[in-house]
Amino acid sequence: MASTRLRRTVTSALAVTLTAAAAVGGTTAATSTGGAEAAPTTDKAPSTLAFGGNGQGGRTDAERAYRDLLDHGKNAKILTAAHRGQWRVAPENSLPAIEAAFDDGAEIVELDVRLTADGVPVLMHDTTVDRTTDGTGEVSSFTLAEIKELRLKEHLGGAQTALTDERVPTLAEAMELVADRGLVNLDKGWPAREEIWDVLVDTGTVRNGLFKSDAPVDEVQAFRESHPDALYLHMISDDNLASFDEFGDDQPVGYEVVFGTEQDAVARAPFLERMAGEARVWANSMWDGLADHLTDEASLVDPSRGWERLVTTFRASMVQTDDVEAIERWLRTGEGDAVPRGSVRVQAEDFAPGGAGVAYHDVDAGNRGNLDMRPGEDVDISDADGNVRVSWLRGGEWLTYEVDVPRTGRYELSARVSSPYTPAGVYTVSFDGGPESERVDVLSTTSHDKQEVQASGVVQHLTQGRHTVRVSLPDDAFQNWNLDHLQLDRVR
Repeated sequence: MASTRLRRTVTSALAVTLTAAAAVGGTTAATSTGGAEAAPTTDKAPSTLAFGGNGQGGRTDAERAYRDLLDHGKNAKILTAAHRGQWRVAPENSLPAIEAAFDDGAEIVELDVRLTADGVPVLMHDTTVDRTTDGTGEVSSFTLAEIKELRLKEHLGGAQTALTDERVPTLAEAMELVADRGLVNLDKGWPAREEIWDVLVDTGTVRNGLFKSDAPVDEVQAFRESHPDALYLHMISDDNLASFDEFGDDQPVGYEVVFGTEQDAVARAPFLERMAGEARVWANSMWDGLADHLTDEASLVDPSRGWERLVTTFRASMVQTDDVEAIERWLRTGEGDAVPRGSVRVQAEDFAPGGAGVAYHDVDAGNRGNLDMRPGEDVDISDADGNVRVSWLRGGEWLTYEVDVPRTGRYELSARVSSPYTPAGVYTVSFDGGPESERVDVLSTTSHDKQEVQASGVVQHLTQGRHTVRVSLPDDAFQNWNLDHLQLDRVR
């Protein structure tokens, strides 16, 4: 829980565990093995800013998060915001996703608010219910009773995503749930701010809710003047850079900074220094265009390519992420997605040398991806928000990898994959030219660009030293998925 875990301020370079690759046949070897754990980092001293108002002295996680939100000093705690809740374990914008986000360490959940036909604020990102429920049509065309009849789809939804038994929550239900847990970033809700305000008042959660917009400053200030207890976060980019000065001495609690490149005026050090002196700085790491490619996926490879730079260079003290558990691990240890001790990982693009017919078979000519990492070879290598992977996997294709096993033993294979389809695909595995395994199903991650590790159930006894692993895609099954990496974990 957020109240008990160790957190630190990131004010200097972070310790990063790097793995070295060995040369294999004139190319870079594809394997890395887990090593010793990084040394513990320095814990941050707690904020001295007292929680004001009800005299409870910050006894709940929500009160502590509120206290920390108001602290924008140099030693302010880095706050984690879960994008649409923890959608990796429950439907986005659902009550279980909210609970899971706080359980995994977030202080803030970002939720999207729309109004029903009868004026009730409910949680829904899109203007329609099509992507995330079994219904169709505009949110505003449903009454509350009608929208409550719909069932939410798994994770990020989509046309082929399975239904769950979860229902569309009202904002009131969500705020009652978060009252003692943390804060809520009320995205998409500015047009419904009065209805949202009424919910916060009725549920006693005014201090839990963060209003947000990029509206003209005079419109924002009119709302703040008539609702003096409202917490407000302003979205800022080069398009409305003057907003910061227009707020004058009455600054919002924070700014959500959006920059396409670090050359944007809003991303330059002098401006960010001024902003950080007056308010919290919120950065988004979900995909490329939000903070010049400083993404979750890039951070997993090396935090200095994402989260670390957002904090140390761009003064972010709140980071919105699709990878809550990973960013929490980074805040504790300084590591991204380190290889576990004793495990072996091979990146999908680092297939063995030898060319077509020896190292791989691809059913279409050329590289359909956007990365020319293996010139002259036909494997489809692409970049998705900092994640380099083999894409457009199709039936009849296969890839061979060389792995260096550090210790004799039994190893289970897993694969980090992505696909919006159900079924997504099937593969088999063979070791050192031996027989193929039973078929392994690739499960939908409900997005081409959101990867997850899926265990295969394939266990193989391997001796210390180099082995080959072949992944084959049967041509009698539907195949449309992406492969980020394979991993062999020792079975103890």
